[in-house]
Amino acid sequence: MDEKTLKQTYSAENIQVLEGLEPVRKRPGMYIGSTDAKGFRHLLIEIIDNSLDEAIVGYAKNVWVSLLKDGRAMVTDDGRGIPVDIHPKYKVSALELAMTKLHAGAKFEAKAYQASGGLHGVGASVVNALSSYMRVEVRKDGKTYFQEYKAGVPYSPVQILKEDNKKDWEGRVEALSPQPLPKTGTSTIFEPDKTVFGDLSWDYESIEQLLRERAYLIAGVKITLTDEKRGTTKVFYFDGGIKSLAAHLNRNKKTLTSVMHFEKQFPNCLIEAAIQYNDSFTENVYSFVNTINTTDGGTHVTGFRMALTRAINDYASKIGALKNDNESLTGEDTREGLTAVIFVKMPSDSIQFESQTKTKLNNQEIQGYAMQLIKDGLDTYFEENPSEARAIIEKVLLAARARLAARAAKDAVIRKGALEGVTLPGKLADCQEKDPSVSELYIVEGDSAGGSAKQGRDRRFQAVLPLGGKILNTERAQLDKIVQFEELKDLIVALGMGIGETMNIDKLRYHRIILMCDADVDGEHINTLLLTFFFRHLPKVIENGYLYLAMPPLFKIQSGKEIHYVYSEEERDKIAAQYKGKSVSIQRYKGLGEMNPDQLWETTMNPEKRILKKVTIEDASKADQVFTMLMGDEVPPRKRFIQTRAKSANLDL
Repeated sequence: MDEKTLKQTYSAENIQVLEGLEPVRKRPGMYIGSTDAKGFRHLLIEIIDNSLDEAIVGYAKNVWVSLLKDGRAMVTDDGRGIPVDIHPKYKVSALELAMTKLHAGAKFEAKAYQASGGLHGVGASVVNALSSYMRVEVRKDGKTYFQEYKAGVPYSPVQILKEDNKKDWEGRVEALSPQPLPKTGTSTIFEPDKTVFGDLSWDYESIEQLLRERAYLIAGVKITLTDEKRGTTKVFYFDGGIKSLAAHLNRNKKTLTSVMHFEKQFPNCLIEAAIQYNDSFTENVYSFVNTINTTDGGTHVTGFRMALTRAINDYASKIGALKNDNESLTGEDTREGLTAVIFVKMPSDSIQFESQTKTKLNNQEIQGYAMQLIKDGLDTYFEENPSEARAIIEKVLLAARARLAARAAKDAVIRKGALEGVTLPGKLADCQEKDPSVSELYIVEGDSAGGSAKQGRDRRFQAVLPLGGKILNTERAQLDKIVQFEELKDLIVALGMGIGETMNIDKLRYHRIILMCDADVDGEHINTLLLTFFFRHLPKVIENGYLYLAMPPLFKIQSGKEIHYVYSEEERDKIAAQYKGKSVSIQRYKGLGEMNPDQLWETTMNPEKRILKKVTIEDASKADQVFTMLMGDEVPPRKRFIQTRAKSANLDL
C-alpha cells in the first residue's frame, strides 16, 4: 500500500467500536495486568506506544514525554493526529470513540497501521477510564481540536481550540510542550485515578529505560523525556536501530566479534536480528514484536536458536573443528557469551500471543521465517568473515568442554554425596512440612546467626541453612567449579531442584527462599554474591517469585518496658524524639548473632511482623548489566559506578 493511500485510510471509517469503558473501572487488572506500580506505568506505556505507532509507519519523527510535578503525564507527537471527523455509523467524532470505547482503534484495520505495539487498540480508552482527568489535543488541517474527560466520560463534545477555551493547556503545562508545537499530531495529558492506584508516582528510571529501548527499536525516531520534578531532559535517538542496542547491551563486556545484522521482508512481516558474542558465560537474548518486549520469547526466538545451533555446527564441521562426524555442539554451547536482539515487525491484527500478557509470540510461520533469516545470514557472514567465525567456534568449543567437565564433576559429587539424592547437608535444619508452597528456607550468614535462627524459627515450616562466610563469585565461574564449592553444593542439595542440564524448578523444596544476612558491608557482599548465583545459575527461582531478602531491624529502642525495633536512622530519630526527657536505650544491631532467638523470631522470622522484600527482575537487560558491572572482570565500569554514587554511600564504621 502506498503512502498516499495509507494517509487517506486513516479517518473515522477506520475506527471500529466494540464496547464502553464500564468493565475497565470494575476490573482494571484484566486490562492493565494489575493496579500496582507495573499497572500504573502501563498507562503511560499505552499512550507512548500510540504515538510510537505513528513513528513505526513513518508519520512521526518526534515523541515528547513529560512527567509533571503534580503526578500527571503528557505525551505529544508530530504524527497525523487522531481522526476527528464524524463517524458514519455512530454520528460522533472519531476522537471521542477512540477515547471512550474499548477496541475503538484503527489498529484493527491493517490498512491503517502495518505495525502496532498497542495491540487491539484498547490503550488510550483504558487509560482514559482509569484517569481522574484526561485531555487530548489533535492538530490537523490547520486547526487544533480537543476534548476533556473525567474517569472516561467526556465533559463536552470535541471542540476547536480558541482563545476562550484554552484552559489547562496554558502556562506551566504549555511550557513543557515542545516549542513551537508541531503543526500536526496528538497531545495527551492525563492524571491516573488515585482511587484506583493510591499514591503511586512515576518511576523515572524504568520509564527512561523503556524509552531508550523503544528508540533503539524504531531507528530515526527522536524521543524526548522531561521530568519536571528533577528538572531534567533527556533525548533518545539512535540511527543504528537494534545494532546499536546490541552494542549498548555489551558496553561493559569484552566483545569477541562485531555486531552482525540480518534483515529480511517476509510475507506479512519484517524480521531483524543483531548478534554479538562476548567473553562471558551467559546468554542474553532480547526479543520484540513491534514495540512489545516478548520476555518469554516465542516462535521467533525458537527459530533463531535452532538456526544458530545449525549454522555453527555446519561451519565447525566444515573447517574440521569437530573431532568426528558424530560430535556436535549443543544449543547451550552455541549460546554461551551470546547477546542477540530479535525484532519482528508485523500488522497487529496478525499477531498471535500465547496469553493476554503479550510476552510470548505464538505465530507458527514466524519460526520458519526466523530460521531462514538466521541460517542464511550466518552462513554468508562466516564465509565472508572467517576470523570472527573462528573466534565464535573457539568460544563454543570451550563451552562444550566446560559442559563435559561440569558433567564429570557433577557425577563425581553425586557419587560421593548425592547432589540429587535423598541425603541432605548436615548443616541444614529442615522443616517438618513437605509441601513446597508453604515451606521456607532461611539462608543465613555464619554459625552464630544460624544457631539463633534454628532456635527461634517455627520448625513446622521454616528450615535454616547457615553458610560459612562468603561464597564463590559465580559471575564468571564454570559449573564444574560451582558444584565443587562446598557452601554452594550444600545450597544446591538443600533446594533439591538441581542445576545446569538437570535443573527442574518443579522439584524445588521451598517456595520461599529468604536471604538473611547482617546489615553491614560483609552482609551486603554475601547478599550480592548469593543474588549473583541465583540470577546467573538458578534464574527460575527469581522468575517464579520464590526469592526474598529479609529485612532485620537496625536498632532496638527501649524506654522502660516499651521496646521498638526500627529499620532506618530516620525512624530511629523519630521514635527516640517521642521519649524526650525520659531514659532511652538505643542498641545498634551490627549482626544477627547479637539477637537472641526470641528477638530474631519477633523481628525477622515471624510471618505476622517481619518485613520481606521479594527479588524481581522486571528488566532482565538492566539486571544483566548491573551484575556484569559489579561482579565481572572489567574494572572501569565498576569504578565509574562507585565514583558517581560515592556521596550516597554509608560507611560501616
